[in-house]
Amino acid sequence: MESASNQINVTVLGSTGSVGRSALSVIEHDAGARLRVRGLGAHASWQLLVEQARTHRPRYIALADPNAAACVNGELNHLNVEVLAGPEGLVKMAQDPETDRVLSAIVGAAGLESTWAALEMGKIVALANKETLVVGGPLVTELAQRRGGTLLPVDSEHSAIFQALRAGQGREVRRVILTSSGGPFRGRSARELASVTIDQAMDHPTWKMGPKISIDSATLMNKALEVIEARWMFNLEPDQIEVVVHPESVVHSMVEFVDGSVIAQLSPPDMRLPIQYALNYPERVPGPCPLLDLTNAFALTFEPPDRETFPALELGFEVMRRGGTAGAALNGANEAAVARFLSGEIKFLDIPRACRAALEHHPFNPRPTLDELWVVDAWARQEVRRWRA
Repeated sequence: MESASNQINVTVLGSTGSVGRSALSVIEHDAGARLRVRGLGAHASWQLLVEQARTHRPRYIALADPNAAACVNGELNHLNVEVLAGPEGLVKMAQDPETDRVLSAIVGAAGLESTWAALEMGKIVALANKETLVVGGPLVTELAQRRGGTLLPVDSEHSAIFQALRAGQGREVRRVILTSSGGPFRGRSARELASVTIDQAMDHPTWKMGPKISIDSATLMNKALEVIEARWMFNLEPDQIEVVVHPESVVHSMVEFVDGSVIAQLSPPDMRLPIQYALNYPERVPGPCPLLDLTNAFALTFEPPDRETFPALELGFEVMRRGGTAGAALNGANEAAVARFLSGEIKFLDIPRACRAALEHHPFNPRPTLDELWVVDAWARQEVRRWRA
């Protein structure tokens, strides 16, 4: 529940990552008119976090890695900034009574705990951590409803759907269509992908992201996870969700209504726009993003995804249909597989293969508790760590 004043106190979890830095850019542009930083959280990048704290003067900073928190020492004492350590520090910030909105931008399943904590307190959560809904979809949405919390999407695709859905009622939706740039290997064959290097997989044609998300975008696992996220974020049936490849990354997603109308959200590819929308919702305010120039001729192209060459996408649709523990198994397996690829232990095409193996053999439970989801997550990671091609 937000205060009646115009001021919005924001805690940014994952502030040193690409989404977190974009969020702070949005807040800097606001110049205190509406948005104020209440807390900043990161995993281990304490030097950058200290710099951010000096700029934004939050009440708290938190480092999930206690060793990194110890490195801060007294560097912020003169600013009256409290330094919190461990995952419990992130939870404390998420539940801080003075925090109005929590931007959840921690990468991976690690973001679930603090997001859950914020929703338990009935807070508005701007969700950039898709793994929260991939792993715990129905449990998270039920918690938000029960405790009066609100989930606002930050991923550009889900923000586009959220905006387009305002053109009609839920019962009028035929389908939602998530767009994908196709990643750096759009149009390549499986044979060409057999020798992909880490640098090639990191070289996304549109977005600048961290290592894990960049690899997910290259395998199209990122889109697979977004399909699952959309299922729970918008309370959709599996057959209401589709994916198209749109390399220009101008149409961020679309909603088709039962009368045949298709509503799309267009803008230049800049994460600051969906972040700003979520932090200020339901109001729209001027921001730092470039405008879409329609005075110059340009084309928008759409094509079906190549599910044979990029089998990760099909895993997302399968998990969406199965539900239960399938999301936890896929996400845990993928995080472990990406880590192994980045360390040079497995090849690029091994990532979806390892995920498929874990998904098929995990102890499936159609109605798990949150604790049971964590057990499956750990099981899937361990399976992939010892997986061999």
